[in-house]
Amino acid sequence: MAGLVAAAELRGLGAEPEVWEKGDRLGGSMALSTGMIWRYRRFEDFRAECPGGDEGLQRLVYDHLDDDVDWLESLGVPVRSRETGNPRTKGRHFEPAGLVATLSRAAGPEIHVGRPVRELPDAPVILACGGFAASRDLVRSHITPEADSLLLRAAPWSTGDGLRLGRRAGANLSDGMDQFYGRAMPAPPARIEERQFVDAVQLYAHHATVRNAAGDVYEARTWSEVDVVQWMARQPGARAWFTVATEDLQERVRERTVADMVQSARAAGAAVRTDPGGVTVEVRAGITTTLGGLRVDSHGRAAPGVFACGADAGGISTGGYSSGLAAALVLGRVAARAAAQAAASGERPRG
Repeated sequence: MAGLVAAAELRGLGAEPEVWEKGDRLGGSMALSTGMIWRYRRFEDFRAECPGGDEGLQRLVYDHLDDDVDWLESLGVPVRSRETGNPRTKGRHFEPAGLVATLSRAAGPEIHVGRPVRELPDAPVILACGGFAASRDLVRSHITPEADSLLLRAAPWSTGDGLRLGRRAGANLSDGMDQFYGRAMPAPPARIEERQFVDAVQLYAHHATVRNAAGDVYEARTWSEVDVVQWMARQPGARAWFTVATEDLQERVRERTVADMVQSARAAGAAVRTDPGGVTVEVRAGITTTLGGLRVDSHGRAAPGVFACGADAGGISTGGYSSGLAAALVLGRVAARAAAQAAASGERPRG
């Protein structure tokens, strides 16, 4: 999302950006998302939920997001809903395919699909490569030795290219390199296709007893359950077991009941055991996006002539969870404006 947003903003400023897309399609992990773009209603809640994040970048996202979602809608992106379903947040639910199609048109004709960038160009560059969730080696190095057991819920080409290129140009790493956003998913023998990344989510740890293979119990601490999936990722096989009492199966989590989510795990082929008192589902951690990346300033600048946005810009959600699409949208536009100014002043990457 961040790269297409940046290109669309640059074209709106009269520039002629070139987009180099490593994957075989546009949209990256945005195309696999729900399309929900949101912020906390109160900045104090943002800070409380993500206490380790860069306060300046958090303020940037908080202050700019409402205008930026209006900008998206002005481009013609279809809106599913103007509510998030969470009283603590506000935002808009966009159609993911509509986001991809509309932003691709706005980004202009110079889009090269299936063309990774190996070296930085001799011109200001915006890195929006999706973080490093798809690199088993980087995930193993920074996050968990159980990297090979994680389910990837992201574009498979998000392998840390932005991190590598930015570091080569002199950029520093942000805080939170050991953190990620993801979800508990049905464990093998379940088979989860890309189209099931949203519907197969097992988001009911608050209504369950969560255990690892040794029987150790973990209690969910955050409303988003991001702490649960990070704990799971560090257990043997990145697995856990969610046990739900019969009387809690009708509890609602957003638009679905716990029973609905259990049924989605059963339909996918997961190990689901029903006992007189309830049901137990075997789950494993799914990684959606890394939360650490390149350290950027309030203009998205990571190094001279090098800007980063999306999951390549780390340190916004450190310690918790906030909308990755929101940060991609805001930082994408901010980085575009700064890159345009850098081009006008002759600023270039080094290294």
